[in-house]
Amino acid sequence: MDDLDQELLSALRHNARTPVSSLAAMTGASRATVAARIDRLVVNGTIAAFTIRTGHEVRSAGVRAIILIEVLGKLADKVADQLRGLPQVRALHSTNGKWDFIAELEDRDLVSFDETLRRIRLVDGINVTETNILLKTSKTIF
Repeated sequence: MDDLDQELLSALRHNARTPVSSLAAMTGASRATVAARIDRLVVNGTIAAFTIRTGHEVRSAGVRAIILIEVLGKLADKVADQLRGLPQVRALHSTNGKWDFIAELEDRDLVSFDETLRRIRLVDGINVTETNILLKTSKTIF
């Protein structure tokens, strides 16, 4: 992936509906080159989808949070299976370093969120958690 690919990805992250002609003008490349590059990025899986996220979707989650999770011993697979089964867990990432997993949570309100945290902390194999509630999102990249 070269600088042109990076520029195209950046522009499309900002607005996935940017016309090819506008992308060509922004990058200085021809329309044919831009179209071919975008097609290649789709074929090789770099671009998985063109989508939108409405303000309503962002606002509809009453509580959003990141939970850092430390797992005991070799129970990571079991813990991951349990966490993936919770509808409030929107994404689950394995990591290196102190934390074994980072879970992205969305819940309708604080009462429900508290119950979700309680359920997560009771999962066999979870040793320590640290939760950070997300207050405001100023940039989202898809």
